[in-house]
Amino acid sequence: MREDKPANRNRRRTRVPLWRWRSNPIRRRDDVLEAWLLLAVWVVIAVGGTAAGVVTALAADQVFAQQRAERDPVPAVLLDDVPRTATVMGKDLASTRVRWTASDGATHSGMTLVTTGKKAGSTVRVWIDTRGKLSTQPPTPAKAAVEAGLFGASAALAVSGVAFGVGSAGRWYLDRRRIQQWDREWTLVGPQWGHKTS
Repeated sequence: MREDKPANRNRRRTRVPLWRWRSNPIRRRDDVLEAWLLLAVWVVIAVGGTAAGVVTALAADQVFAQQRAERDPVPAVLLDDVPRTATVMGKDLASTRVRWTASDGATHSGMTLVTTGKKAGSTVRVWIDTRGKLSTQPPTPAKAAVEAGLFGASAALAVSGVAFGVGSAGRWYLDRRRIQQWDREWTLVGPQWGHKTS
């Protein structure tokens, strides 16, 4: 004996692709506006997010390359002891005075971060810029590539997030308008449903 399956098991939800773009009697002007809004949001996310990410990554990479070109390492002499207990932000670094000789033969001194535990008179490597001032070590090409990629990804996410937020706000506004329209129409049609037809 064959057992019939319940009818609701075979039911499938019918999806009509791009229904907002198709002409049909229940499509409203707000549905078309929502379709254009969604298209604009996805274009901004895909094209604008990608463009912002690429431009930001390239700009950051150029800045890092310029830093590597403008900064040079020079030997410097510690003027003070650097105790092991002195740390900066949990790292084994401490700020101390150093003295170095520039390429023109002039002697300079200043404060910089060095590894802790060094004695006065020790030689350390410091980085100077084109004006002969102390500077931070520029990132290596590999580290610069990673940082540029992170900046690019952050920019892409920021543009995408703003586009998504604007799109969500637009859809919320259109939903509110549709609900108000349905409410107005229901106040006109609803009372007629309570009367019996002869």
